[in-house]
Amino acid sequence: MSLIKTSFGFTSTAAEVATGVDLTGRRAVVTGASSGLGLETARALAATGADVVLAVRDTAAGELAAKEITGSTGNPAVRVGRVDLTDLASVDAFATSWDGPLHILVNNAGVMACPERYTQQRWEWQFATNHLGHFALATGLHDALAADGSARIVVVSSTGHQTSPIVWDDVNFAFRPYDPWLAYGQSKTANVLFAVEATRRWARDGITANALMPGAIYTNLQRHTGGRGSGRVPAELIKTVEQGAATSVLLATAPQLDGIGGRYFADCNETATIDRRGEAPPLHGVARYAVDPDNARRLWSLSRTLLATAA
Repeated sequence: MSLIKTSFGFTSTAAEVATGVDLTGRRAVVTGASSGLGLETARALAATGADVVLAVRDTAAGELAAKEITGSTGNPAVRVGRVDLTDLASVDAFATSWDGPLHILVNNAGVMACPERYTQQRWEWQFATNHLGHFALATGLHDALAADGSARIVVVSSTGHQTSPIVWDDVNFAFRPYDPWLAYGQSKTANVLFAVEATRRWARDGITANALMPGAIYTNLQRHTGGRGSGRVPAELIKTVEQGAATSVLLATAPQLDGIGGRYFADCNETATIDRRGEAPPLHGVARYAVDPDNARRLWSLSRTLLATAA
């Protein structure tokens, strides 16, 4: 199976990727869209004429973002919905209140390398936010996505997935000493595996899902990592927010990806599967364990079990 290549790359922006795309009459949901990559992704989708819902925890910030997007794109069909990914009641309320088809779901919101923290269910905070909350949202919106017949789910992952597979016997750090980067890596692996299994299960419903690495971008996501002054990433690999949102917009809109899912992209192109860190260029490559179909099925089962016990 050959890798998918496009005419876009590292320096491409979300607006450039969306040029010429007409999504009038289409509906999109973008989580975490009040700032950063989510905001720019929502802006680019709104510029194509799509009806865009900003699914955010802070609705006041969301309303400001919606107003700003409408002002910059001229699209008045930008709305706000409340979704707190660590509050399953919030996720369920959003999903059950949705009416009609949904064409694009962008699972963008997330946390990174945060201090040790757990939900009321004793789920590790990063796994709960980055994966379980989005899993609950996507499964809750399944019928709306299926109603479209050619819906897409875009899953924002990270090269950080290379720091940890799913540790099946201790997903929630009940026994291991907590490590913020291992927890982040595990949650980002879960994001990729979700895209693999969602496509396997839902392609017959016309739903495909792909995952991506947006690149190194300084946003609120880095609040726990030292930000630009941390020196974690070489300056030449750092993107603007507009460039960082490009791959998300590509996966949401490119005709080239019609009917294609279960893949992982970086810099607007599919990236190679690797067996060791360093086998791909910096910030590229997807670990084999993150696209393994058996792992994907196992994670889906685990996620359903966890959500069922929380009900």
